[in-house]
Amino acid sequence: MKNILNAVIATAFVALVISCNKQKSTIEETKDADKQVIESRKDKVDADAKYATEQADVNADINKANIKANKEALKAQLDAEKIAVDADAEAAKAKIDAENR
Repeated sequence: MKNILNAVIATAFVALVISCNKQKSTIEETKDADKQVIESRKDKVDADAKYATEQADVNADINKANIKANKEALKAQLDAEKIAVDADAEAAKAKIDAENR
């Protein structure tokens, strides 16, 4: 009877150890899967940041080109105003010359 009791206890112990190992294995698998998900999310963050940086660079280039174009347009307008001022001054001088003759 004692041998049977020892055999039952040993069997229960083996079952418990197997059950514990199975639980530990499941925990390890879950941990590994969670870590893999986290790594995937980190990769996505890196990719999103890279794309955002590239877009920022593109937008900066566009903004610089717009600033340069606006500068050139304003300078051309001011050059035209200078020509108009010269023309007005020449016309005023010509009028004075005509009145004095």
